[in-house]
Amino acid sequence: MTTDVADSGVAAEELKQFVERIERLEEEKSALVADIKEVYTELKGRGFDAKAIRKIISLRKKALEERAEEEAILELYLQALGMMT
Repeated sequence: MTTDVADSGVAAEELKQFVERIERLEEEKSALVADIKEVYTELKGRGFDAKAIRKIISLRKKALEERAEEEAILELYLQALGMMT
């Protein structure tokens, strides 16, 4: 397949725009990650358990049915291993 110079120039400009958009989004993502880290540091400073908060956030992303299924499987496995009290 052949393309003329004009077509490759247009494609190159479009490609450059995509790359620049991704770079801007990556910068925004880095800033958001830093902000989230700061919030976790703040909550730890206030006496909250960051690991528990991370788990809560993970659970809140899931549907109730999905959480219930995971909890049932976990309980089953814990029982099988003699880890239930």
